[in-house]
Parts: sequence; structure tokens; C-alpha cells
Amino acid sequence: MNSKTHLVFDSHLGRQKPESIVNRKAACPFCDRENLTDIIAEDGPIILLKNKYPTLQNTYQTVLIETQQCDGELSLYPKEDLYRVIRFGIRQWLEMVNSKQYQSVLFYKNHGPLSGGTIAHPHMQIVGLEQVDYHQYVNEEQFEGITIAEEKSVRFTISTKPRMGFYEFNSIMGDLKDIEVFSDYIQDAVHYVLHHFHSKCNSYNLFFYQIKGKIAAKVIPRFPASPLFVGYSIPQVANRVGEVAEQIKKIYHYA
Repeated sequence: MNSKTHLVFDSHLGRQKPESIVNRKAACPFCDRENLTDIIAEDGPIILLKNKYPTLQNTYQTVLIETQQCDGELSLYPKEDLYRVIRFGIRQWLEMVNSKQYQSVLFYKNHGPLSGGTIAHPHMQIVGLEQVDYHQYVNEEQFEGITIAEEKSVRFTISTKPRMGFYEFNSIMGDLKDIEVFSDYIQDAVHYVLHHFHSKCNSYNLFFYQIKGKIAAKVIPRFPASPLFVGYSIPQVANRVGEVAEQIKKIYHYA
């Protein structure tokens, strides 16, 4: 497989995709469970299936439907449901990674009108890239920063050298047996972004990475992108990340 730096987006197929984030009256394809096709794996209400609109060329695109509840949201999932979804997703992601069929495998979630997603129903995506290795764009310092909490092999941080800019929250796990702590930190980060953030925020992305033998998740609140990042790839870090870290500790009762 030849390594490349860019993915090719199929614009013609992209125009056919349904949209229910802005148009909330649109029929939700993920609610019509009886007519879902190309199902790969299931765990109760959780379904992994092939993406019906594979807009990225030279990839294998799948969709992970998290719940039957169209108005559900990860930040409000009961713990049992949270752990089940994260555990199922990581298992399916790592199976695709370990198949060695791809240069790299993406695992991520879009939520809200500024996230880049099109379907409101809670879901994630697992995408095998045949020619692009995402690891070349990722380094450890993007997950370093102020520690909010730490338990077992898992650390919860706010980045001081973010990938995109301003505020980025990380849950970094050294041992898969600590996946519940890992999931708790993800849920708290998402809950903070949607319910306590200093600026009203209704959108975020959740990304998963393999880095230096660990699994990391990064929660990024989404607003219109900074022109400095768009034009020059220069990230900015907010001058109050320390204040935000302390606020999260108080809200979620971290010592």
C-alpha cells in the first residue's frame, strides 16, 4: 500500500447523504432499524454496519449506531450504556487495526451542527484508510497538559499544546482493563463542553488514537474554526486552561 497525505472525497455521493442535524424533520435512517443492511456486528441496541454513503475513496467506512434513542447523547448515558458503547467501539476498532489491511484506522464521533456530521442520531464511525497513516499527524505533546484527574492507568488532561486550538480534553489509557475509568473521563469532558462551558457550545468531536502503546481519546469543542488554523495551521491555546481544569475538578468532584 502506498502512503499518501490526502483523502479523496466523492462530492457526487456526498450530495446524496441524508441530513438530520439541521433538518430535524427529516426521517432518520438509523431509527429505521428493520431496514438497516450490511450489518457487521451487534451488541444489544448497538449496531455496526457498512456506511451506505462511503464518500471517502480508498477506505472502508463503517457506522456504529450507539443507541435506539434518536435524541440520546453520550454525556447523559447511564454508566452501563456508556461502558458498553465504548467497549464495543474499541473492540471493533482494534479488530480492524489488527487485521493489517489498512495503513491506519480512524475511530471518531461527530455531534452537533458544527461538528461536520450529518445525522443527529447518536453514532460513531470506524474508517479503514488504505493509503493514509493518521499517525504522521499525531504526537504525544498534543495530549500533554494540566492533569485534571488520574486513576489506575488513565489520565484526564486539558491540552497546553492542542492540535487545533484553545480547549482540548484528553483521556489517556495505558491498560484496557481500565476502560471504565477511561470512559468516565470521556463522558465528563463531553458533559462539561455541552453543559458548563463558558461559551454556549452545542457541537463537539471525539477522536480515538493509538499512541506509544496507549489508547487516547480527545474531545474538542467545535466553533467556527480559527482563521489562523485554517490559513496557517497555527493552533492557539487559551490563557485560562488552568481555570477550566480547576472548574472541572470542582464540578465532577475530582480531588
